[in-house]
Amino acid sequence: MEGLTTFHILGSILTLSLIIFIGIYSGRKVKDAKDFSGGGRSAGWTLVSGTIIGTLVGGSSTIGTAQLAFTNGLSAWWFTIGAGIGCLLLGTVFTKALRKSSCETIQEIITVEYGRTSGVITSVLASFGIMLNIVAQILAANSLLSSMFGLSPEVSAIISVVLMACYVIFGGVLSTGILGVIKLLLIYISVIFSAIIAFKLAGGINEIYNSLPHDKYFNFFSRGIGVDGGAFMSVVLGVLSTQTYVQAVLSGKSDKESIKGALISSLLIPPIGIGGILVGYYMRINYPTIASGQAFPLFIINYMPSFIGGGILATLLIALLGTGSGMALGFATIITKDIYKKYINKNASSREELLVTRIVILLSLLVSAMFTLGNLKSAVLKWGFMSMGLRAAVLLIPMISALFFKGKISSTFAVLSSVLGFGAFLVNEIFLNLNIDSLIIGVIVSALTGVMGGIVKHKHTSQ
Repeated sequence: MEGLTTFHILGSILTLSLIIFIGIYSGRKVKDAKDFSGGGRSAGWTLVSGTIIGTLVGGSSTIGTAQLAFTNGLSAWWFTIGAGIGCLLLGTVFTKALRKSSCETIQEIITVEYGRTSGVITSVLASFGIMLNIVAQILAANSLLSSMFGLSPEVSAIISVVLMACYVIFGGVLSTGILGVIKLLLIYISVIFSAIIAFKLAGGINEIYNSLPHDKYFNFFSRGIGVDGGAFMSVVLGVLSTQTYVQAVLSGKSDKESIKGALISSLLIPPIGIGGILVGYYMRINYPTIASGQAFPLFIINYMPSFIGGGILATLLIALLGTGSGMALGFATIITKDIYKKYINKNASSREELLVTRIVILLSLLVSAMFTLGNLKSAVLKWGFMSMGLRAAVLLIPMISALFFKGKISSTFAVLSSVLGFGAFLVNEIFLNLNIDSLIIGVIVSALTGVMGGIVKHKHTSQ
């Protein structure tokens, strides 16, 4: 297979230059921590949607989807389908309640209802899930950069962290929103173009169908209903339990704009998975011995017109950088708002808060990069699904009860629902190895704990 040409590099440089310029320009509008973390609640639906898509459509949705399609077929589509359904629920069910709470983070919502201890515990536990998603994006970056330049994993990780930091550290929500809109356009052009070329080169759907084992590659549940169904639910519930997406709807200038942004996202994200699947199919048929994670990048390098291909490679890099940096922004907002501002320096100025947020972003990226080096051969989507599932197991039940069932569950059981959900997730993931996604186990345990808390509270108040 061929390597990069001068035109590949030129197309990449021009695309990256555009993104860097937009990032720096949007960063000039950030004056304090309020603008950085919430966009000053001034965003229209395009920026709300841009922030959501700019984070959800990353390495997992593109490189990761092609990788899983290469090895398992249609089950790779669950990530983008789940993301779309999650955004639909975010817009139709949760946005008004989230904005009505007047809180900036999920942990703050939980803290207001159940006390400080609950906020600290959920902050710490949910942080693990966020870090796992950053790991997924750095793994995707390793696949991309090694395909493009033959770089070592260590060098790729360093480059990824530097670029992610530059992407978000200056502009915050405004930056990820504006860049998300631009990235959405570039990703759609890239994926549609890739899908058309892969489809034509493969000779159409009949040729693809006849060239691959049907039971595995054309089965939505090729890894088992428990695994693939659970993966789908991980993403749906993970979207609802992730600070970055909550932050996006909170940044809207009105309920209507925020809801519209979430609903537009729900329509635009699922089709992106189709392009990745077609590319994964084509590369499996024609290059079955390549590293699965390199399916998408190598397809671009070898089958796209060089200049356009360079722009698409840069777009893929921007996609995973946007997701990684968006996760880092959500993580930093939680740490700054729910721990630093409340327990370390209650009187911190807005500028000091902004500085701490940026430092935490950088540290989270560095820690994720170091963790990545011990898991170089892992599937990107494995980490994406785990990240979503772990966050849902920790935050979903206490957040729902705080928003919709105020006063129905005691703080003790609310905290226990997070702790036991987290524990059940990890026990299944590490020790039990059941043929069912760990999210299902974690959320069921968390939900049962919450229900028990509701029963206890009801009995106590009725006496």
